[in-house]
Amino acid sequence: LRRFLWGNQTPTTQRRRQGHVHHPRQLRLNEVPGYSHLYRAQDWFHHNDDFDPSNQTTTTTTTNATKSQHRRQVLARAATATVVALATTTRTTRASASWALAPQQASKDYDGYASTYDDLDGGSASNLLGIEEARTKLISQASGHVLEIGVGTGLNLDKYNLQQIKSLTLVDISGGMLQEAKKRVDNKSVRFVQADATSELVNLFGEDAFDTVVDSFSLCVMGNEGAKQCLEQMSRVVKTGTGQLLLLENSRSSNPLLGLYQDVTADAAASAGGKGCVYNQNVDALIATVSKENLGRASLKIEEEELYAAGLFRSFRVSKVA
Repeated sequence: LRRFLWGNQTPTTQRRRQGHVHHPRQLRLNEVPGYSHLYRAQDWFHHNDDFDPSNQTTTTTTTNATKSQHRRQVLARAATATVVALATTTRTTRASASWALAPQQASKDYDGYASTYDDLDGGSASNLLGIEEARTKLISQASGHVLEIGVGTGLNLDKYNLQQIKSLTLVDISGGMLQEAKKRVDNKSVRFVQADATSELVNLFGEDAFDTVVDSFSLCVMGNEGAKQCLEQMSRVVKTGTGQLLLLENSRSSNPLLGLYQDVTADAAASAGGKGCVYNQNVDALIATVSKENLGRASLKIEEEELYAAGLFRSFRVSKVA
């Protein structure tokens, strides 16, 4: 895809030759095939969408016709790359749901990932994509009796405003992940529970037990069916009327080109280094489906939704209404 889009030049090289001010960036998402290319594609189209050489420090005079031709070439390469990618992968890819990790497999796999997990979901890559900003903004809204599912190694723990928290319960299906999270916590009143969030929350905690239920980047690992089951469990343990779900999830991009790229590469990314995460879920639709299927119970309503990195990640504040 990169060769079709940019030939022998990298986006950085082209921007330098066109007079763009280059801000060095480092992206370390090498464990997830596709993410580095997605980031570069997004960066390239962002810079060229409003490209106007007349506003840059350059001695080259570029005509409108030349600029139009340049845009057409970029779009033609993108279209060609998309067609080629679709043609070469459609026969070999499987439905995204096929990569959903079963609970037992997720527990085993994530025990193995635990010691190095922060290299993928934290650090400079997280900052560059706006994930740290999203975590901070979302998690700071948690209040009252709080449940976080899929806590992992505890990357959210320093984002909580403890003055707003009455109790904090942390759930993960992986014992190895919970052991890593415990290293971040000094407060002995924090409760750690190893459990399957797709089926065990209601049995463990009961209905209407929490003021806030938090999840970040767990739904994609469960596949669409598992994600719906998890959302249904979360919707039952959060309080009706005053309770809230705070979600930060991978999602299908709002940019058509990036969204199509995700669709084509989702299975490969999940199986070849994405730790089972299917990164093109339609989380809005999953929430709507769970709300519709909750016949006789309170429904879910998206109060706020915020997009990051062209919609590759989204945060949601969801209320539970009678």
